Amino acid sequence: MTTGPTTLEPDSGPAAPVATHAMAAQGVTVRFGGLTALSDVSIEVPSGSIAGLVGPNGAGKSTLLGVLSGLQRCNTGKVWLGGEEVSGASARSRAGRGLARTFQQPELFMGLTVREHLVLAHRARVSPVRLWRDMFDPRSLLPPSKRENEHIDRLLEMLRLTRVAPAPVAALPLGIARLVEVGRALASEPRVLLLDEPLSGLDMKASENLLAVFRQIVDQNERPLSLVIVEHDVAAVLSLSDAVFVLDFGELIAAGSPETIRNDSRVREAYLGDTQLERSPKATS
Repeated sequence: MTTGPTTLEPDSGPAAPVATHAMAAQGVTVRFGGLTALSDVSIEVPSGSIAGLVGPNGAGKSTLLGVLSGLQRCNTGKVWLGGEEVSGASARSRAGRGLARTFQQPELFMGLTVREHLVLAHRARVSPVRLWRDMFDPRSLLPPSKRENEHIDRLLEMLRLTRVAPAPVAALPLGIARLVEVGRALASEPRVLLLDEPLSGLDMKASENLLAVFRQIVDQNERPLSLVIVEHDVAAVLSLSDAVFVLDFGELIAAGSPETIRNDSRVREAYLGDTQLERSPKATS
């Protein structure tokens, strides 16, 4: 449909978000048969920021993350990455344009070391031909270049992984394995990183460490990087994020700064009180 006011009809050609937005979605609706998983949802993530995406179980968080990453098609709506519309682009195409993501369960190669994971991810981005050669025998990786070594060393230091760099990931606890997965995503030099429940299964200390690393990689990255975090721990997201989007039954019920979200009556109602909005691990460096 092409008629009607632009503000009411997302498919009628809304203007692209301004260049300062790393990622945006407008008017996203997703239906599974007779079930509406998302209804006219719009978000904008500024460059160099952390955006939290929260909501009760079944709110549509994972569906929206799938739409942003290209793994889930929407019935209506548009998605932009760095000011460029990518609504019809595949997940692979979006990855090539600077989008990366992690999953709820770390997907790692148990026989490889921490450093080898980052090296492979970096080569997938900058030298895919060489990567294919490596894939036939990952234990016979060609020696990295000086530039590659420096890039990987910076990542390891920023993620606090230098000490365990030579260790096989199979020997690492879950909190460190999640950092390795984040590092692998960052090794591809993205401008937007989608994180799917990164604190799941972690104790308080590991959660605090991960939150501190997230803040650090955004503040200290060589070029602007934005994070979009889907997480059940609402208070942790509020302690970390610059902006928060709250979904409930597939609808966006609130958006704004953490303080705005804490004081929103609809958010408190969705969470049956304010307990989940107050307690959290803190993102300390």
